[in-house]
Order: sequence, then structure tokens, then C-alpha cells
Amino acid sequence: MSKWVRAHTNIALIKYWGKENEDLIIPKNNSLSLTLDAFYTDTSVTFDDALTEDELILDGDKQDARILNKVQRVLDEVRTLAGLESKARIESINHVPTAAGLASSASGLAALAGAASQAAGLDLSDQELSKLARIGSGSASRSIFGGFAEWLKGQDHDSSYAVPVDDAQWDIGMLFIIVNDAKKDVSSRDGMKRTVETSPFYDGWLKSLDADLSAIKQAVSDRDIEQVGQIAERNALKMHATTLGASPPFTYWTAESMKAMDAVRALRKLGYTAYFTMDAGPNVKIICRQSDLSALKQELSKTFEDKQLIAAKPGPGLHVLN
Repeated sequence: MSKWVRAHTNIALIKYWGKENEDLIIPKNNSLSLTLDAFYTDTSVTFDDALTEDELILDGDKQDARILNKVQRVLDEVRTLAGLESKARIESINHVPTAAGLASSASGLAALAGAASQAAGLDLSDQELSKLARIGSGSASRSIFGGFAEWLKGQDHDSSYAVPVDDAQWDIGMLFIIVNDAKKDVSSRDGMKRTVETSPFYDGWLKSLDADLSAIKQAVSDRDIEQVGQIAERNALKMHATTLGASPPFTYWTAESMKAMDAVRALRKLGYTAYFTMDAGPNVKIICRQSDLSALKQELSKTFEDKQLIAAKPGPGLHVLN
């Protein structure tokens, strides 16, 4: 009986943006994230000698070769580690809108790493699972862990993995403003590559990261949510600024994204601790006190529909469901 494994999404507060090694997905910088309870992926893997090719059933639909490519990188590594040759059937249920800047690949590939290694009879450590998830999707390396995690960039496959930083069992939460859950025009992978190769702003972004990372780790250790929010908001804006300098330029922001950012600034004027972050997509995430989530949702419902507002608390790491 195949085991179902669940991984939750993580949202980076210090962003991963740019690869040092495209093939191995080695990043140019360390990043730091918070795993959340509201969005997750459940995955089951079966290795079967009767299959002639790997197949992926996502939310009940068989996926094409392009989607399967990321998945096969993880499966091939598992087969190598376990000495298997069988093809695999993967069933996955995504409780995250796919490819809309809500970290669906993070939870998806982390869950796959867990489920495939279970199915192959491997007993991998969290560090090994993080490396395995990374070769499918970089941000997935961090979803192995609950709470705050840091992805250490490393230099090669063995040194690039995430580590836990803090369990986040304190008054911190996140409120999502979903302005668009459609698939984006420029994928994270393509946007990242274009920015690294062509944006004159990219070097400035890289040079500023070490200071941001050490400052936010101190703020997390101090449980200083004001500092965590300020550093994360500044870091996100710097990341998005690099895309405007790319050739050709692009942005993940929409008019609704700008409206959401303004709404967060308005919350601050009302006295709330509220700071935004955004990934490679139009949706806005508000870093806030967990104890303020209901009040913020109520305030924002004057501007946005209820279905656009999703409250999240810190979530757990990778775990088996059955």
C-alpha cells in the first residue's frame, strides 16, 4: 500500500532569485522562508514493473511531458539511490493554485521527494530529503521543514540544502490576498534566468542579501515581528526591481497587486503590524501577528472579496499521512 505524504508551501522572506548552476538548481544566494498551514500537496508514489513510462496524475488529470520533466529528475535520483528500474505512477492532490506565485512547486516537489523515497524503501534524513526535493524545485528544499527554514546555497549537490531555523511557535502569521490565481505569463524559472543574464540591477540585489539574511535571522531569534516584516518587505521590493531592468523588461505585478500593497500600507497607518511580500506572481502576502489575522481580514474585506483573503499560520514539515 503506497503511503500518502503531505508537504506544505513555504513563502520566502529572503528571496531565492537566480541560479549559480541551472542543472543542479544551486542558487546564487541563501534564502529564508516560513512554512504555512493553509496550502499543501498530498502525494502518493507507486513503482510498478508493469508501467512502460512514468505517469503523473495531478488533481485527477494526467499531466503532459513538460510537467513530468521536473518530477522525473526526482524519480531518477530515487531510482539511482534505491537501485530500482521500475517506472512510477504518481498521484498528487494540490491544495494550492498551480503556478500563480503561491509556491505550488515547493509543496509539490517536497511531497514527491517524501513519497517517492518512502515507496522505494529509502530511509532518508531531512537533509537528504531537502537535497532530493531541490533537484525538482529549488524552493521545495525548504518545505521539508516546518516553521522558518534557511536554504544554504552550497557549491554542489551535497552542500545545497535547507536547515531549520526556528519553529515559529509565536505570534506570527500570514494573510494572503489572492488577486489572480491564473497561471502567470513568465514562469519563475524563465524570469529568474532572464534577470540574472540581462538586468543591470541584479548585482546590487545580490550584494545586499547577506545583510538582509543576518538581520532577519536576528529578528526571528528576537521574535521581533516589526523587524521581520520590514526586512522581508524591503527584500521583496528589491527582488521585483531587478525584473524591471531585464531585457526585455517584465513584472509580476498587476494593478490589483498595487492596490493590495497600498492596502497593507493603509493597515500600518491604522496601527497594525503589517508588511507585504510577493514572489514571482501577482499575489500579495501580508506578514502580521497571528492574533491580528481576524481583524486584518475584516478590515481588508472592505476592499477585497472574502474569497480573496486566506489566513495562514506557521505550518509543519513533511509528514506521512497513513
